[in-house]
Amino acid sequence: MSDLSPIEGPPGRDQRILLTGAAGRIGTVLRRGLARPGRVLRLLDIAPLAGAEPGERVEFAPASFTDPEAVRAACRDVDAVVHFGGRSGEAPWETIRAVNIDGTQRVLRAAVEAGVGRVVLAGSIHAAGFRTRDEAVDAALPADGSARPDTFYGVSKAAIEALGSLYHSRFGIDVTCLRLGAFRPRPVVPEDLAAWLSPGDTVRLVEACLRVRPAGFRILWGISANTRRWWSLAESEAIGYHPEDDAERYAAEILAGAAFDSTEPRNHLAGGRFCTMPLG
Repeated sequence: MSDLSPIEGPPGRDQRILLTGAAGRIGTVLRRGLARPGRVLRLLDIAPLAGAEPGERVEFAPASFTDPEAVRAACRDVDAVVHFGGRSGEAPWETIRAVNIDGTQRVLRAAVEAGVGRVVLAGSIHAAGFRTRDEAVDAALPADGSARPDTFYGVSKAAIEALGSLYHSRFGIDVTCLRLGAFRPRPVVPEDLAAWLSPGDTVRLVEACLRVRPAGFRILWGISANTRRWWSLAESEAIGYHPEDDAERYAAEILAGAAFDSTEPRNHLAGGRFCTMPLG
């Protein structure tokens, strides 16, 4: 397995990172944010991708990560895989299973077969959606607590954590699963005041995952430095994540004079409204 240093790739060539879901909301942000000297991003998605910008070092892989041959080819000569492709939000079980669970297993298998040493998996806060504020110790819910999914979508994200653990234990690759919060350009609803993950902090978190030593398996919350958060950032900070954004700057506008009720299910449960939506 090749060594992934912070800036340079193996001797004689640039560092190459495969980014799945590169045309998605988060993938688009990561495409811009992960650009570095000495780094090439290989972009995989079935959706159309914007052409390379001047000075941008990218390779295009117009394919689905659920296609075993396509993802195997995309993993060749890659130093790390940042897997952010998948079905976002609740969907019928058959879709969730085929894309998020089976597809992620194909990505991990292809990474191992290609000798890729590092994988970052886009998990979700919804893998632990039924965790509550009452379980937080000193207003910090540990990142590696057991899953309590709130939807089929949450089940799929819990499953990829298990897959990541399996492939680390079996093959020794470095795997980080990110329990991502409410990714948006800015917070828009009361529960975002705790759970918001800003675009800038998303890039900072993934970059920290690409630099961490030694190899291991870890589950981290993907949350910004929100004043009202109740998820622990100690585990993320331990690998070099230093969030800079805080949803509190938007609190007055979001609450519009109303009191913030932490006992409301959407504010008390990690999964918020997902905990009451119909399954599938």
